Amino acid sequence: MSDLPVMDLSNYIPALLTSLNNKLSAGASACYREHFGIGVVEWRVLAMLAVEDNIPANRICQVVGLDKAAVSRTLQAIEKKGYISSLLDKEDARRMVLSLTPAGQALYTEVWKVASQREQLLLATLSPDEISAFVKTLNKMYAQLDAVNAVSPD
Repeated sequence: MSDLPVMDLSNYIPALLTSLNNKLSAGASACYREHFGIGVVEWRVLAMLAVEDNIPANRICQVVGLDKAAVSRTLQAIEKKGYISSLLDKEDARRMVLSLTPAGQALYTEVWKVASQREQLLLATLSPDEISAFVKTLNKMYAQLDAVNAVSPD
């Protein structure tokens, strides 16, 4: 075992990001399910539709980073609950576009208050300059994803 490369998980960025994301998502999902009857995936879809209205499902997949099957199941569930509506796309009758209903807008507003509070608590120990630098760093890392995901063993 002594010949194995040593990984310091407390300084390995992918592990730190994964752990942070997993714990944030689990906490958000538990909170949102208990208080609003939706999980974090449903919240991400509602939030996306609050940012961009009248969009097809594949746009949600692109931005939120979820696979088609997960988005499709989520859309069916929240449409059944009356939070979104779907209409034929005026530009392409082969696809549907999605929007928040008034009930979906109201739910989004309520969850947003809690999501905002959670974000404020997460960042409470950082200065405005640190937050700005962190966001800039995350965006730079995001821009590298295609190159990172293209890596394969020699």
